[in-house]
Amino acid sequence: MGLTRAFLLAGLLLAAIAPAPAPAAAPALTAVPRQDEDARLLALLNSFARAQEALDPLGALARGDNSNPQALQRLFSDELAAAQRTELRRELIALARIDRARLSPERQLSYDAFREQNREALGWLSPDIVALTLVRPFNHFGGLHEEFPALIGAGGSLPYRDEHDYRRNLALLRTFPTVLDRASARFRQGMASGVVETRLTTVNMIAQLDEVLARPAEESVFTAPLAEMPEAIPPARQALIRADWIEVVGQDVLPAYRRLSRFLAEEYLPAARTEPGISAMKGGAGIYRRLIHRHTTLPLEPEAIHALGLREVARIQGEMEQVKAQFGYNGTLPAFFNHIRSDPRFHPKTPDELTEGYAKVARSVDAQLPHLFDRQPRGRMGIAPYPAHRGKFEAGGSYSLGSPDGRRPGMFYFNTYDLQSRFLSGVTTLYLHEGIPGHHFQTSLAEQDLTLPDFQRFGDNAAYVEGWALYAETLGYEMGLYTDPLQHWGTLDDEMLRAMRLVVDTGIHAQGWSRSQAVAYMLGNSGMGRSDAEAEVDRYIANPGQALSYKIGGLTIQRLRREAEAALGPRFDLKAFHTQILGSGVLPLPVLETKVRRWIAAVR
Repeated sequence: MGLTRAFLLAGLLLAAIAPAPAPAAAPALTAVPRQDEDARLLALLNSFARAQEALDPLGALARGDNSNPQALQRLFSDELAAAQRTELRRELIALARIDRARLSPERQLSYDAFREQNREALGWLSPDIVALTLVRPFNHFGGLHEEFPALIGAGGSLPYRDEHDYRRNLALLRTFPTVLDRASARFRQGMASGVVETRLTTVNMIAQLDEVLARPAEESVFTAPLAEMPEAIPPARQALIRADWIEVVGQDVLPAYRRLSRFLAEEYLPAARTEPGISAMKGGAGIYRRLIHRHTTLPLEPEAIHALGLREVARIQGEMEQVKAQFGYNGTLPAFFNHIRSDPRFHPKTPDELTEGYAKVARSVDAQLPHLFDRQPRGRMGIAPYPAHRGKFEAGGSYSLGSPDGRRPGMFYFNTYDLQSRFLSGVTTLYLHEGIPGHHFQTSLAEQDLTLPDFQRFGDNAAYVEGWALYAETLGYEMGLYTDPLQHWGTLDDEMLRAMRLVVDTGIHAQGWSRSQAVAYMLGNSGMGRSDAEAEVDRYIANPGQALSYKIGGLTIQRLRREAEAALGPRFDLKAFHTQILGSGVLPLPVLETKVRRWIAAVR
């Protein structure tokens, strides 16, 4: 979802939230009123956010803030990691001075989430862990070489309103080669210590770099902001900006890409590991368990997740059998998978057919929203295909966050690469997940709520964020969007994907599965196309544990809804339940459970 950044501030991206303590009973009033303690906490969290932003230059760019070039140069440096460790320790000491018992229930949630987030982040910055992570600065799925052009490019997060904006962004662009060279130095350190990426991710990185290098500076993805410059900039000044910009791209940026590509191809690739699972890397088994905790916010073992995935796959296959019968197909389920892959009726013939399909779903969803939600985000959401140069390396769709004021819309992107492997059946559920009411609702409502601390507004806790999006897919049943067997099949196929992720991710990283074994499992248990299956497996190889967050988070929210429905009976209000889930921004699952159960008790 959106942009995955390789080394943002550990307190934001490396957070794996442990279960929060039970809420303390309300204390008797003393000389310190509750609202004063709330104000103290919010003031601290606000100061922490500003301190973290100073140590998070790439995150600032993603939020649309102009980071200075000196800050950007610190990426992948020992200096930045040390500064992050110092800051996290300082924040935990300051937080301990807050009397949690005097906080309001809402601020207790903030306290618990922030404390555990920073404790976990500090663990990720310990020297033994950094030695296994910083020397793998990025890969083809979370690569700065791909993400920085998107951040600084036209339609990205940075403004291009006047000459001042262009000059500030050009200074960042001029700094970028230094960051790439430092990343190369980190890769070299990993080679020396035996901690390296896989051959597969390395080959994909080289292909991505070479695709950028295939265009001259004047046509580079980096020069996209020059295509339509504001009329407020005089033509003579536009010409100067254009000349300076192309010079930096041609003389600094593209040569840095060339150096990185040559290094990866000639030196790193021969040293890269052939096994896809991270457990095959030195220290990898321990890192995988940490990643499970980080991405699910729960202390789960790989074996338990694998078994859960197998049970979910079997359950969904039973529902697939019923929908298959509605198509009048009498063969086996695997045979039906092959039938769907080969029958042109299930595949778009043109990109426009996909575009029209998503627009139709959007209209149907908009009509249903007042029945499901009390609040809707400000601003619209755009729908567009991926740019041509990104499609080959992207999944079926993704969401890119808009601006908090709603002026820059959020964007739902869908993939038109390899059309014969795309499915018309997946249009509805993909829109619900990536767009409305999935990622667009959750992320926009959070960032637009100015009463929340920044880490709850902008957090990237995958179990919550992706769990909500997966839960949002199930709302298609209540909206009447799955009465069509084709779309019903599509949502089951997508649900199967998330269940298979539990099996395949743990299979690759804990049980020694090969890439071909993982791809074969996905093709044998779903109707997805081969290119999609390969892209998914390559994603799990590059980003261990992240794919587990969807199903774990989605099942948690579904379970909480069932608990609320059973406890409240006719007093259950679905809109109020959704407000509880979305109303406090990003929370770890244990803290979310505490909140929902507190609400259930209050309603009863």
